[in-house]
Amino acid sequence: MQFKNVDEILNKYGKYVVQQSKSNLTKDKKGGGDLYNSVSYVIDKSQDDFLLEFLMEDYGAFVDKGVKGKTSTYPETSAALSKFQYGSGTGPKGGLTKGINAWLKKKRFQFRDKKGRFMSYESMTYLIARSIYNKGLKANLFFTKPFEAGLKRLPNDLIKAFDLDIEDAIILGTKK
Repeated sequence: MQFKNVDEILNKYGKYVVQQSKSNLTKDKKGGGDLYNSVSYVIDKSQDDFLLEFLMEDYGAFVDKGVKGKTSTYPETSAALSKFQYGSGTGPKGGLTKGINAWLKKKRFQFRDKKGRFMSYESMTYLIARSIYNKGLKANLFFTKPFEAGLKRLPNDLIKAFDLDIEDAIILGTKK
């Protein structure tokens, strides 16, 4: 049996979530980078079911839900019920500093010290990593908000689409 209408609704939902997520990243001035370019969706159809899967860089979950800091955290991160926390000892060693160092070098961004000299990338990486480790990362819900907003309408839309697909199958079956 063909599920053209269900497929159309799932594609519409996937496109909506991806477009709104990318728009939210742009609003937060986090757009245009690897995370922005990686947000996408795939529909995997088998004979018995549909699987709608959203894809993004691994660190997208941290940006979306935020990360609690060792000594304090942002209210938005607590409100997002983030399960991520620095200082738990479960993450990869040096993962935060490697990512920050690579980002600084890619952007060719450098602080100046009190005497006006450019700081080394390693010094800047340490300062930024220490601040993030202590304060955490603020949740921005770039993905969660459009996902949940679209999900509110999805069940009704899917029921209607499934209804239409069954009607089409019955009509085709009676014509044969």
